[in-house]
Amino acid sequence: MTEAELQAAIVDLAHLLGLRVAHFRAAKTSKGWRTPVQGDASGFVDLVLVRPAKGPSILPVGGRVIFAELKGDRGRISPDQQAWADAIKAAGGEHHFWWPTAWTTGRIEGVLR
Repeated sequence: MTEAELQAAIVDLAHLLGLRVAHFRAAKTSKGWRTPVQGDASGFVDLVLVRPAKGPSILPVGGRVIFAELKGDRGRISPDQQAWADAIKAAGGEHHFWWPTAWTTGRIEGVLR
């Protein structure tokens, strides 16, 4: 399973489960692949998944934001990706590194549910 196949499977499952998904795609330019963002974008996560809060309460109940970095079978974590993971976790966020084995074992589905 390639990283692109893993991403497509996760996005499909997330939509089936009612989550919103954001992925910022790079575009090929004359200077190579570029993603039009500002700031500390290098190494930012592949997917941001949001489960909206449910219920009539004024305060959010059950809402969740998941940050996920996806890797192919031989993918490695870059220093910038690790820095983002560390920053997200230090801020109380939920961050995951996911390889295809996390899909086949059901771990990703468990997190998204």
